[in-house]
Amino acid sequence: MSILIVGEKPSVSRAISAVVGASSAHKGYTKGNGYIVSWCVGHLVGLKYPNDYGNGWDQKWSFSQLPMIPDSWLFHVTDSTKAQYDLLKNLMNKDEVTEIICATDADREGECIFRYVYNMARCRKPVKRLWVSSLEESAIRKALSIMKPMSAYDNLFNAGYARA
Repeated sequence: MSILIVGEKPSVSRAISAVVGASSAHKGYTKGNGYIVSWCVGHLVGLKYPNDYGNGWDQKWSFSQLPMIPDSWLFHVTDSTKAQYDLLKNLMNKDEVTEIICATDADREGECIFRYVYNMARCRKPVKRLWVSSLEESAIRKALSIMKPMSAYDNLFNAGYARA
């Protein structure tokens, strides 16, 4: 059984890997000591553009059509990061992964970056939030010992989602 830790970028994930002992390098992740550590490389999933919705918005549109509010918001995987998204989706849904730790940046954007990937991957595994702003070993260790469930950060996600 493994715990998957998802950082926002490779540098943060490398620092976390060193602390948890995930020292075996693979393409797009590290593994070891009961952990798999990977990263999002920024925005892997984002909102689709207005012209992707139809609704008369698929032609050239103007500011007079604003606000453009679709019946439901649609997301897409960024072409340039599709390979990393596919890897994360696979890791999130692996049978050996029993829990996920969201280690994206400690802000509303970081919360959205993780949750967009988690939701698009249709993952339903339990998630804890690693809230840390420093990459020092002592700060990471302390943050790992006081994690909260993802639901404790729902309002932060809602704020980021509304902003998007």
